[in-house]
Amino acid sequence: MLIIGAKSFAKEVLEICHQCEDLKNLVFYDDINLDIGTHLFNQFKILKNIKEAKHYFETVDCRFTIGIGNPELREKIYKKFTEIGGEYFSTISPNAKIGSYDVEIGNGTNILSNAIISNSAKIGKGCILYYNVIVTHDCIVGDFVELSPNATLLGRVDVGNFSHIGANATILPNLKIGKNVVVGAGAVVTKDLPDNCCAVGIPAKIIKRI
Repeated sequence: MLIIGAKSFAKEVLEICHQCEDLKNLVFYDDINLDIGTHLFNQFKILKNIKEAKHYFETVDCRFTIGIGNPELREKIYKKFTEIGGEYFSTISPNAKIGSYDVEIGNGTNILSNAIISNSAKIGKGCILYYNVIVTHDCIVGDFVELSPNATLLGRVDVGNFSHIGANATILPNLKIGKNVVVGAGAVVTKDLPDNCCAVGIPAKIIKRI
């Protein structure tokens, strides 16, 4: 598999692959950082350009996942690497707890250790569910959403595409969070939030439009 990115969140994705014993032919991709070297941890090759990535898809493994956290950038990368033959692949830690009934997880989603997803939850494409995230029953999480460590979505919450729920934030039941919304760390959301806004505090209040 190809992990796009070779710093920061890419190292979290590597740990998921290690836990899943999916390290055979694992490589990284980084065409931005000139100081990154040729191998990560002196073990995993780092591809440097799109031609190398295309050759890898054609001759080794067509799977890729994204080790970069920015929601909109993740979508652009997904489109770029799908166009050259890549298959967007989810990485899910075996230490995550996922409900047994009516759970949907989209392609390319990264789920880290101790995340909990309850029954009848829907997780979109290209999402990040960090450590200790809780998504309870009947929640819907859109595409390319990031849920930071200890974020909690209570029953029947709907989160729109490209939104980011900060660490330790809580979304109370039956609420709708719009698209491209940022909820600050530690916030408690008690009312619906419209598209393109940033909300912080307890209770969460909108402080700016994005």
